[in-house]
Order: sequence, then structure tokens, then C-alpha cells
Amino acid sequence: MRAVENALQIKIPDNARIVRNLLQGAQFQQDHLVHFYHLHALDWVDIVSALKADPAKTAVLSDNLSNAPGGTGYFKGVQQRLQTFVDSGQLGPFNNAYWGHSAYRLPPEANLMAAAHYIEALRLQAKAARMHAIFGGKNPHLQSLVVGGITCVADLTPDRIGQFLFVWKETQDFIKDVYIPDLLAVASFYKDWGGIGGTTNFLAWGEFPLSDREPEDLFMPRGVIMKRDLKGIKVANQKDVAEHVARSWYETGSPKHPWEGETKPQHGDYKTESKYSWFKSPRYNGEPCEVGPLARVLVAYAWDKKEIKPLVDGTLKKLGVPMEALFSTLGRTAARGLETIVIGDAMEGWINDLVEHIKKGDLKTYQHWEMPEGMIVGAGLNDVPRGSLGHWIKIKDKKIENYQMVVPSTWNLCPRDEKGKMGPVEEALIGTPVADPQKPLEILRTVHSFDPCIACGVHVIDPDSNQVYKVKAI
Repeated sequence: MRAVENALQIKIPDNARIVRNLLQGAQFQQDHLVHFYHLHALDWVDIVSALKADPAKTAVLSDNLSNAPGGTGYFKGVQQRLQTFVDSGQLGPFNNAYWGHSAYRLPPEANLMAAAHYIEALRLQAKAARMHAIFGGKNPHLQSLVVGGITCVADLTPDRIGQFLFVWKETQDFIKDVYIPDLLAVASFYKDWGGIGGTTNFLAWGEFPLSDREPEDLFMPRGVIMKRDLKGIKVANQKDVAEHVARSWYETGSPKHPWEGETKPQHGDYKTESKYSWFKSPRYNGEPCEVGPLARVLVAYAWDKKEIKPLVDGTLKKLGVPMEALFSTLGRTAARGLETIVIGDAMEGWINDLVEHIKKGDLKTYQHWEMPEGMIVGAGLNDVPRGSLGHWIKIKDKKIENYQMVVPSTWNLCPRDEKGKMGPVEEALIGTPVADPQKPLEILRTVHSFDPCIACGVHVIDPDSNQVYKVKAI
């Protein structure tokens, strides 16, 4: 959508821009909650240890840290539910983990509190998904977004806006009262992870346009940081992106900008000294870059963004860790939480802006457009919860001639290139201390901190039947 609008130089109405920002902000709120509690927290929290906790002490701990539901009876009930899972021999959602691993450090009471909040977050994230339904029709594949604007003008009513505002506030309250206190509590036991799992270069396309002037007026700014040099930050230019395939299972060729990109599969043996991945290797000026919450926060920090810089400095001070700790697995996990606060707070202003437009009778949500003849190209650059997402389109005679995407997990999980430069996840794993190679919990901590999604970057499909195959690794 953004790629076509960029190609045709379409300026969408303010209402469309605001609603898009609200829907994208809702995605950040829900996605980051799900990631922390349900995809990453159990790398740090030992659920089975919670069975040894004293519910009364857990209640005191919870009262001291957050405004989450609590009380001795409440935590005793959670503990009993966990015990039921264990007694049944099936841990359900807590199955297939390395419980009792020596790398876990939280005391039983902290583990019980986190387990309780895991359950609360499971309920809340389902509510948060309703924000997409209100203006977007469904979650996560929104149905109201079109080239030129949005189609949900009939939903811009006081009732619908009120529903959105209600869910937004409940979600933002949970983020501030529960998620962030939990994040800081867990981080305080794992400060050494401020020196583990780091990378070197960072890229953010930026997100949440506040006007039609991009990238100048992006709420989360655009930028690229090389060699951790925050003072040397520059505005990122999509023309400096190229995808390499020297170590990927595609026909060998020279690095190509996405507008000229090719996808020609050529499978081979799994040999790490040659080709070993279905991911291509995107590079910015020849360098691999980490994308995602840490990259966005570092870019905003380097640009002295007032909503980010004091929050980051205050968090570092509260944890008693140096600035260098940001370049790590711990920093990546913390950055996700911090940007959730900032984006959630900004959403309140966008809701108010939408209300003011409607009060003035401005209900325009769509800009008419026509497809021109000839050859045109466009780049749709934005940042989604996982990181920088680029869509590149080449249109010839009103038809798509070439279309390429470089998604966050392609940046982060890419293989080496022809010069041997590692992808960000590969780099981040070097030097990770592993207590038990048979139970590599420490490896999972860093990998999960990137929120990887292989399915986002690679799809396997039968060209004859159009069937999507499901592959199970045992």
C-alpha cells in the first residue's frame, strides 16, 4: 500500500494517516505484550519453581512492584492451577522448557508473580486485539486499508472511537502498571546479560508519520547507526539496501537492490561453509544491520527524541547499568518495553486529533488516484513490531513487473554474505555462555529477544497446486 502510494506520489488525508497510526500503535501494544510474557519471559522465569513460593510473600512483592491483581488468596489460586498442570503430567502452555535449569535466578515468589501476570496478559492481549477489529475489521490482517487511505469512514463515530479509547487505556495501564515493573524486576536479576548478545549496526526506517513529510515528521525516526556510534547517526536511505545470496539457497548472482531483486530458488546441501539458508542477506552499504525495538530506540536516542532519551537514561540509572548495556540481549528486551510506553502514550494524542477532525466536520478518509502509463517505482518503508519492513514495487504499463519485500526477520536472521560478514543473530550468539549444551537456555534468550519469524521471510508453496506446506521438525 505504502509502496504504491510512494510510486504514485499519493498524499492520503489526515484522517487516514491518524487511523493507520492508531491501528499500527495497537499492533505494537498487543505484539510486545505477547512477546514479553508468552514468547520470551519464560526464558528468564522458572514456572515450576513458582510451586515452592509463599503466596503471602508473593503478594507483598507484587504490591511493592506494581498495581497488578494480587493478594495471598489470588496467588495461592494461581499456584494451585500450576500444580494441577504438573500433577496431570502435562504443563500445557508451559510445556517443553528447561525448568530447573541452573541459569534461572529468580526466587520462587518472583516466579509465581510472573506466572500470574503471564495469565493476566493472556487475557488482556485478546482484548487489545479488538482495537484492530474496531477500525480494521480483523486482527492482524486489516481489511480497511487501501491505496489512497482507509475505508472505515462509517466507523469514525463517537461510539466506535470511545470503544477504541477504552481498550487502549486498559492496555496502556497494564503496560505501565504490570509489564514495565515486571521487566525491571526480571532485569535486576540478570544484569550480566547487559554484556551478552550484542550486535554492531542498527537500522530503522521509522514509523507513525505525523504529516505527509517523510521521513522528517516520523514519530519514531528514521536512521542508521554503524559500529555503535550514536553520534554518527545518519538518515537511512533505501537506495543503499542490497540483498546478497552468496550463502543462500538461490541461484548465485551479484547483490541487487530490491527493485532489481530476483527470487530464484536453488536448493543444495546444508553446508555452513557454503550455502545454508533460505534467507537472503540484506545489507546496508554492504553491512549487516539489526532491526527491531533496540534499533528504533537507539536511533530515537541518538536523534535526542524527547519521549525516548529521558526514559532510557532513567531506566539505565534505575538498573544501575552503563549505556553500553543497551547493546545486548538485556538491552533489546528492555527497549521493547520502553518503546511500548512511548508509542502507547502517543496514541492518546492521535485519538484526540481524530476527534477534533470529526468535530470540525472533516470526514475525508480517501484520496482518489489513477494508475499512470509507463514505468514507475515505489518504496514502502515502515517499522513493524519486529523491525524495519520494506516493500519495493516496480510497475510497468499498470501491471506489477517486480515486487520484493525485505522483512525484519530477513535482516536479523540472514546468513553470512560473500565476505563472511555474519547476520545479526549469528553475531549476537558468539561468546554466549552455555551451562548445559543439552539444554541451551542461554541461546534461546538471545534468539527470542529478536522475536524471530521464519514464516515471515520464507514461504514454501507448490506452484502446481498452490498448496502451502506445513513442515514439522522433530
